[in-house]
Parts: sequence; structure tokens; C-alpha cells
Amino acid sequence: MMSPSLDSLTRLMQTLQARAEQRPAGSYTTKLMEGGAPKIGSKIREEAEELIEAAAEPGTEGREHFIYEAGDLIYHTMVLLAWRGVDLQEVADELARREGTSGLVEKAGRNVGGDSVSSSESE
Repeated sequence: MMSPSLDSLTRLMQTLQARAEQRPAGSYTTKLMEGGAPKIGSKIREEAEELIEAAAEPGTEGREHFIYEAGDLIYHTMVLLAWRGVDLQEVADELARREGTSGLVEKAGRNVGGDSVSSSESE
């Protein structure tokens, strides 16, 4: 169970899952989902760039802008999750599975016996 402070993410995920199934007309989320992974992915890239730019902004206003942009990136990522039929809890479970494992060890484990990508390409 998610902590009460994260209930809004659970509610948002439920709303996005309903939008993915029902596709109500006039919904921004529906418009994104109808564009599929390319449309949603494009928005994620755009929002990620805006988040990175906002991270460098100084002071309280910069911090508030950064939080706003983080919300946009998380929202669009959750839209892609719903479009793909993946629940946020599944992502939380995956992160819990990785807990206590070095990121470098986890990354090396993904490349064993698979496609290896040079470090410059993967980072």
C-alpha cells in the first residue's frame, strides 16, 4: 500500500487506466493515447528537457518550476504506462526488487548474455 502522501499518484493511475480503456472525446490523455508510443514518447522527451532546464534555475522560483516540470514528466510517463497496460504498482515492485542492489551491478546483470551496449551509448 502506498503512503497517504502518494495517494494522488494512485488516483491518477486509475484515471489514466480508465482513459486508456474508454478514450473519452475531448480528453488530452485520449489524444496522447491515440498517438501511441511515438506521440507520448515525444511528450516525455520534451518534458524531460524542460525538467533538466528547470533544474538549473536558481532560487525558490526555480525550485517551484522544477517541481512543476517533474509533475509534467511523471504525468506523461504514467500516460505511457497506462497506454502500455502497466500499473504504477508494477514499477514500484520493480524498484523494490532492485532495492539494495548497486545500480552498476544491476546494469551489468541486464547485459549478461544479451545485447551489450557501450557505456557511452547507454548513459
